[in-house]
Amino acid sequence: MPDKPVLVVDDDPALLRGLERLLRKHGYETVAFSKASDLRSYTEVARARCIVLDIDLGRDSGIELGIQLRNAGHSIPIIYITGNDSQATRHAAMECGFLAYLVKPFDARSLIHSIEQSSQVR
Repeated sequence: MPDKPVLVVDDDPALLRGLERLLRKHGYETVAFSKASDLRSYTEVARARCIVLDIDLGRDSGIELGIQLRNAGHSIPIIYITGNDSQATRHAAMECGFLAYLVKPFDARSLIHSIEQSSQVR
């Protein structure tokens, strides 16, 4: 049985490609999305290992997307990433729940460690 994919959502094309390369280098299947709407329409969300989700997705909020996924019955671990860290953002992310909260630029080991932990959460 193939490993569950890591879903990655970020509106920065360069960062999205970089995350895909990093995760593949570490043996993770990845499915990448540049918009929240693309993830919302993805029919295989339930089979994901975890979601690496940017908080600021342009016109969309990664936190709101996380809430929508939870309200739809998905219990997939979420690793929030952000370049705009603030106490309010951390508080909002904590209220909807997450596996990890990483501030850009983050260390690759922190992300890989968080993904490894995701299999213990589900």
